[in-house]
Amino acid sequence: MNEIKCPNCGKTFSLDDAGYADILNQVRNEAFDKALNERLALAEQDKRTAIELAEAKIANEMEKIASIKDREIERLQVELKSSSELVKATVTGELKDEVSKRDAEIVRLQEELKSADISKQLALKEALNVIEKERDDLKRDIEAKDAEKRLLETSLKEKYETQIKDRDDTIERLKDMKAKLSTKMVGETLEQHCEIEFDKIRSAAFPTAYFEKDNDARTGSKGDFIFREADSNGVEFISIMFEMKNESDETSTKKRNEDFFKELDKDRNEKGCEYAVLVSLLEPNNELYNGGIVDVSYRYPKMYVIRPQFFIPMITLLRNAAQNSLKYKQELALIKAQDIDIANFESELDKFKDAFGKNYELASRKFQTAIDEIDKSIDHLQKTKEALLGTDRNLRLANDKAQDVTIKKLTRGNPTMAEKFAELKEPDSDKDNTNE
Repeated sequence: MNEIKCPNCGKTFSLDDAGYADILNQVRNEAFDKALNERLALAEQDKRTAIELAEAKIANEMEKIASIKDREIERLQVELKSSSELVKATVTGELKDEVSKRDAEIVRLQEELKSADISKQLALKEALNVIEKERDDLKRDIEAKDAEKRLLETSLKEKYETQIKDRDDTIERLKDMKAKLSTKMVGETLEQHCEIEFDKIRSAAFPTAYFEKDNDARTGSKGDFIFREADSNGVEFISIMFEMKNESDETSTKKRNEDFFKELDKDRNEKGCEYAVLVSLLEPNNELYNGGIVDVSYRYPKMYVIRPQFFIPMITLLRNAAQNSLKYKQELALIKAQDIDIANFESELDKFKDAFGKNYELASRKFQTAIDEIDKSIDHLQKTKEALLGTDRNLRLANDKAQDVTIKKLTRGNPTMAEKFAELKEPDSDKDNTNE
């Protein structure tokens, strides 16, 4: 993947190799065309400038030569005119010689002027030849660049056609594989990917960390992975509950990420984890989740949603943040340990008080029961005493009544019994008399 940063908004876009090469090719073509057009315009301008300079230079030189010749002719004409009288007075032969000399000089100057015109034409022709040669060289260079560009375009086209074909084959293969996979298998494939990515750097980056699948379903549900790490004193400073979610492209019912927030927060609380992270491939066209790490703490505390490529960076980010607060957690753990010692002492004291109170209450109840039983025994003995005393009185009265019983009282009003007792007395009397 290649990243391109926008110079205006500063946002970074991720592109694959094909898209990156396409944009690079477009930029390269535009830059090449622009540079070529600028070079052609510059060459054309240089050509015009060189022609103008050559024409100006030649015209200037011709003007100088013509001016010199004109002045010379004018001087000769003036001299000729001023010496006309002298000529008239001189010998005809001498005048002819002078005129011949002047004519020869005029012819020479005219030849020089003609030669200057030829030189001007030659210089102009030479300048044109140089410009045409540069133009031909530039044209050949442009044609070579065009050929190179066409060759590069053909090569890139073949390369990217091959890559596109390979990508299409891969997409078809993946689609076929996804069509054969169940939803659970697709999710497990994402789990395996994350586990492999972690195992690649476990020994180097997280040698003392715990990262295993959550197999504890006693509460009725479980997450996918739990990450924990503690310091050398056993003080845990980071714990993360991970849930991996993916689905096949052919799945008819498309899930949303927020459908799993509540269950993930429940798993985090039940397993005592500080953070909850949903590693998701759901909603692939949602720019919110495609942009990077998404904080959903406004829904559930310390919960984040990430794409698989942010799996390791997310662990590193949370771990580094937790290590910064490790000192405070260690101090808090020490304070908690001290509080636990005090709480244990208070708990033991409360247990002693409760046990002593229960024993005292039990002893007090038994003592009161004994007192009640004694009181009941006293009441019973008192009743027994009263009963015995009543029996004694009754016996005494009975004895008194028995002592008061006589035959006379018994036979009173009962002649039959009186007669019987009288008969009994008579034999007793006879016996007494006999004995006498």
